[in-house]
Amino acid sequence: MLEAAGAGFALGFSLIMAIGAQNAFVLRQGLRGQYVLPLVLTCAISDAILITAGVAGFGGLIAANPWALDIVRWGGAAFLFVYGAMNFRAAFQGGDQLDDKGGTAGSLGAALLTCLTLTWANPHVYLDTVVLLGGLSAQYTPSWAFGLGAVVSSFVFFFMLGFGARLLRPVFTSATAWQVLDVVVGVTMWVIALSLIWPG
Repeated sequence: MLEAAGAGFALGFSLIMAIGAQNAFVLRQGLRGQYVLPLVLTCAISDAILITAGVAGFGGLIAANPWALDIVRWGGAAFLFVYGAMNFRAAFQGGDQLDDKGGTAGSLGAALLTCLTLTWANPHVYLDTVVLLGGLSAQYTPSWAFGLGAVVSSFVFFFMLGFGARLLRPVFTSATAWQVLDVVVGVTMWVIALSLIWPG
């Protein structure tokens, strides 16, 4: 059981740590110190739901209905293009920075909506969690231990990302640092969006 859980944790962590739209958003909110706990819980619980579905056998259902992923793929790409453009605009305006109190931005509802969209409108998350992790879980006994390890890795990663971002806060008292971050996030969003449209 421990071997299965360890394998699930290691693979889950390696998949989720790749820089993506969701991670970039959590990092940004972590730097601001805004809504960090609800956002990291939203990301981790979403992963837990998807991983559990994969271990339960829903990966085959998704693989058998590629049209469902196509809908998510095009919708996700459109959202990422818009979100990336918003970051480029913020970088061009150059007015964002942290003050000693962390600044203010947006409501909790808006932040959660963005987080949920970045998570559930990304077909890569279904491929990684439901299809890949779900498929690999069948190779371990018990398979639920593999899934549990993967779920724990998601919680560990997002809490590290969200709350660990505060270590970089002194850097982001500079408006220039925020401009650089906005450009990096914008480029990340557009690259992922293009990869959804032209996956080959």
